[in-house]
Order: sequence, then C-alpha cells, then structure tokens
Amino acid sequence: MKMFFIETKAKVGVELPARLIKKLPKRLCLATSVQFSDQLPKLQQLLEKNGKVVSLLKARHSKHAGQILGCGYSKMEFDAVNTDAFLYVGDGIFHPEALLLGSDKEVYCFDPFTKEFRKLGREWAEKIRKKEKGALLTFLSSDNIGVVVTVKPGQLGVQVSLKQIFSLQQKFPAKKFYYLVCDTVDFTQLRNFPFVQCFVNTACHRMLDDYDKFPKPVINIEEMLKLASAEIPRATPSK
Repeated sequence: MKMFFIETKAKVGVELPARLIKKLPKRLCLATSVQFSDQLPKLQQLLEKNGKVVSLLKARHSKHAGQILGCGYSKMEFDAVNTDAFLYVGDGIFHPEALLLGSDKEVYCFDPFTKEFRKLGREWAEKIRKKEKGALLTFLSSDNIGVVVTVKPGQLGVQVSLKQIFSLQQKFPAKKFYYLVCDTVDFTQLRNFPFVQCFVNTACHRMLDDYDKFPKPVINIEEMLKLASAEIPRATPSK
C-alpha cells in the first residue's frame, strides 16, 4: 500500500518570553515536531540575541533540521560536547522523552499552545535503561527467544534489518529463535507462547515504552546485534 504524507504546520506562533530564556542553559540544541519546524530559524535568532549558543538536532528519518520523530532516538546527531541541554518546542512528552533516551542531556520543554515550560527529569529514562540492562541479562541466559516481526507499513527497522533478523541463529547458535509475525503487535497474544523466555523487538524502538505490557523481558534488535558483534560469552542451554 502506497502512503502519502502531508505536512501540517501549527498556526500558533512560538513566542518564548525573555524570563523563560533566562532559565535556559547557555548552549542549547533545538528540537521540535514537524508542526513547528518552520519556526525554528526565528526561534534560533531570538535565543542567540539573548546570548545563547544554539544548534539544531539531526534525527533519524527526519526531513527538516531540528525535527525529531519519536522513534528516532537511536540515531540522533548533535554536538554533544557543546550542548548543555535540549530545548524542545511542541506539545506532549513523547518526543522529548526520545531526547532523554538518546542522550545524557537535560531536556527543557516549551508548549506553544499552553505556554507551559518545564524541565524533564532523567528518572524516566534511567528507569527504561535499567529495564533494558535486565532484559539483556535475561537474553544471555535464555534458551528460547521470541522475535517479534511486524509487517505493518512504516516499520523501517524490520525492512532494513531483515537479513540480520533471520541470521540470528548463526550469531547465537546455542539459542532457539521463534519468529512471531504480525501486523499490529497484540501484547495479549504474546502470552500464547509461554515457553519464550525473552522477546526481541524488531519494530519501533519506542515499543519499550510499553515494556510492562510484554509478558517477558524484551530488548530491541539493535541491542541484541551489539551483543553479537561484541563477542560476549553466551550461556550454554540448560539440559
């Protein structure tokens, strides 16, 4: 099925008051959703006039400078050395949470609709990281692995990594891999495979936001492939 994406722009202007600009660190990396991407140059000029050093984020799959997609945190490009924090312009927290996951920087958020201004704590990201580490340990000690593969349009992770996905048995010969193919992932259906000890997610990275909905620990395909290339000693299947 062919898909046609239409960009829509927010009618509300991005007006960041001087009192809020003063609360921001000196060196900022700007990020926003597509709705406000056309307003970033003006905002950058405003911040620089107020003494800030400003750069723009480059994120995975994004079309515009400064634009971020929620699934793109694994391949964000920004000047980490010269960035004190991110400034995200937009509503909601799905996109700024991606900034937390993709870096070790603080994230300041400004909602042009409500004029709300806040700093997101790193506690949420650290909680996700701890679960990822636990899942990696579970993967290493597990014999039966369930690989969740979705054919839903737009899940580019599957299309790009398909060859690697089906070579997992070669990378981890001591394990058994079961490929669970679906369109939309139904977490309740995963309970029908009780023998699976750990799941590997090959779809959107942000599936980990729903970590607690999986019946067993889950890791992203990229993390598992890192294990394969790192030559980490692997557990021997139990008798």
